[in-house]
Amino acid sequence: MNIAKQSALSLAVIAATAQLAIADQQQQAKGFIEDSSLVLLNRNFYMNRDFRHGGSNSQGINGSLPSSERNGYREEWAHGAMLNFASGFTQGTIGFGTDAFAYGGVKLDTGRGRVGNGLLPISNNRTNEADVPDSYGKIGGAVKMRISLTVLKYGEQRPTAPVFATGDNRLLPETATGFQLTSNEFDALSLEGGHFTAFNNRNSTNSDDGLFTTYGGTEADSVDFVGGTYKINENLILKAYTSEAVNVWRQHFGSASYTIPLADKQSLNFGLTAYKTSDQGEARAGKIDTTSWSAKAAYSLGAHKLTLAYQKIDGDEYFDYIGVDSIWLANSVQYSDFNAPNERSVQARYDLNMASYGIPGLSFMARYVKGDQIDGTKADPNGAYANKVGDDQKHWERDLEAKYVIQEGATKDLSFRLRQATHRSTSFDSDIDEVRLIIEYPLSIL
Repeated sequence: MNIAKQSALSLAVIAATAQLAIADQQQQAKGFIEDSSLVLLNRNFYMNRDFRHGGSNSQGINGSLPSSERNGYREEWAHGAMLNFASGFTQGTIGFGTDAFAYGGVKLDTGRGRVGNGLLPISNNRTNEADVPDSYGKIGGAVKMRISLTVLKYGEQRPTAPVFATGDNRLLPETATGFQLTSNEFDALSLEGGHFTAFNNRNSTNSDDGLFTTYGGTEADSVDFVGGTYKINENLILKAYTSEAVNVWRQHFGSASYTIPLADKQSLNFGLTAYKTSDQGEARAGKIDTTSWSAKAAYSLGAHKLTLAYQKIDGDEYFDYIGVDSIWLANSVQYSDFNAPNERSVQARYDLNMASYGIPGLSFMARYVKGDQIDGTKADPNGAYANKVGDDQKHWERDLEAKYVIQEGATKDLSFRLRQATHRSTSFDSDIDEVRLIIEYPLSIL
């Protein structure tokens, strides 16, 4: 029995067991329209990436040119509008509803040789006929059914599990098509399971894109997962998941987060995250046997927060994943994931919340991550990670961020976010300087 069937059966049993105690939960539903919401998010996104020390852009028309003639710069500016509708549930023992979305993006500035940051689609990419459409969009939705506090959905969704999560770090979000079952029958325990068969990438209009791994470029037939979160108390939270990218890998995940309140406006937080990945079925990405983990500690004092993190990849292959947000390791940052074979990395981060100084909504962040001991020479020579990185490689990244969110008035929740990243490596990855400016304005219509 595969993971998808196991997850569906397990959650169904749990839901049925709890049903007698809370049978009237669904009866309290206000209705399909009465409980519905409609939210419009406008996002204006500018991003440039400057390749340094001989690096170049391989996207757009650059793919048809010799390396020496390629543009060493990427620059895109676009505006996106995301309309999300979520209905309530019909009344009765079993409630029915639907979710729907309509996303659209408009090109404001780029060029056939400057495109490639992932904000906009590229037709005929990497050929001399490559072009960027003036606009693009995608629509989709899901149907849903609720019994008590258990919900089953089918359609295009945005799952958030640590082993399979769509991302939202460019103009428009990713989505995935499949089934997802969530259960919150118990106060301290939430459970979920999913079976997904198709993907919609962040700069794509196709809802039937393949489920490709990020670093290996290997396609899985489907992704199945089951897991949950157990909140022992207000300060201790545990998570555990298991998943399968069919014919590629089997992946297990666990995490723990523990907060210790100290004196007034002071606290300590400790976090531990781990993945175990091994090849499965046809092993299309080759032999995989990797344990990836990170540990972090954060000290908060009023407006200030200092975080230290350590991360280790124990294995001869990259820690890989499907979906931009399917990596919960501490040192996955703006540009790099610090997830190369056998890599060791450390991070120092500082956050400042200016609310304590009379400017609510304004915050700053600075972090530095350094990775070393990288050795990819022992990867399966017939696998997806062969010859991607050599021995004794090193790199570092510095990220800076300023964000301001308007707190009141007609433009309440309008946000401005400026991000800068610098990345340097010995030879296995790009040396880049990157700037992102993101302006967002959410508007609740219903």
